Amino acid sequence: MFRGHFQHTVDDKGRVAIPACFRGVLSGLQEDRLVVTKFRIRGRPCLDAYPPSAWRELEGRILGKGRFDPVVLQFRRAYVSAAQECPLDPQGRILVPPTLREHAGLEREVMFAGDINIFRIWDLETWRKTAQEDEQIFDDPQLMKDLGL
Repeated sequence: MFRGHFQHTVDDKGRVAIPACFRGVLSGLQEDRLVVTKFRIRGRPCLDAYPPSAWRELEGRILGKGRFDPVVLQFRRAYVSAAQECPLDPQGRILVPPTLREHAGLEREVMFAGDINIFRIWDLETWRKTAQEDEQIFDDPQLMKDLGL
């Protein structure tokens, strides 16, 4: 699925090319669009990008939760309501809507980071800070053991 990280540039119109290997995954899934929404990791904003099939799977899981549960409602308002479909153009680019670009602080340089069935789009500097912190997980052998790795 989606692996690795790749640096790209957002153009003046807000379009960014999807990395070729990610486009290959989308092509194999026969998907020509993405569902993109707001996310945060440790308070740092980024965007989650789903192939529509993975998004539908998420929606199914959400629908199985308590509709009136306050946490589920908050998640739906923050995550689901922010989601927008972004079609791929013939050059393999998506137009990232202004509200999503603003949320993630995407101006020019961005990083695509694979996360198995989805990928994330980060402002490059924000991604660098977060990735550096993430690598500290390798220093904790007990945590690795707890993960079963």
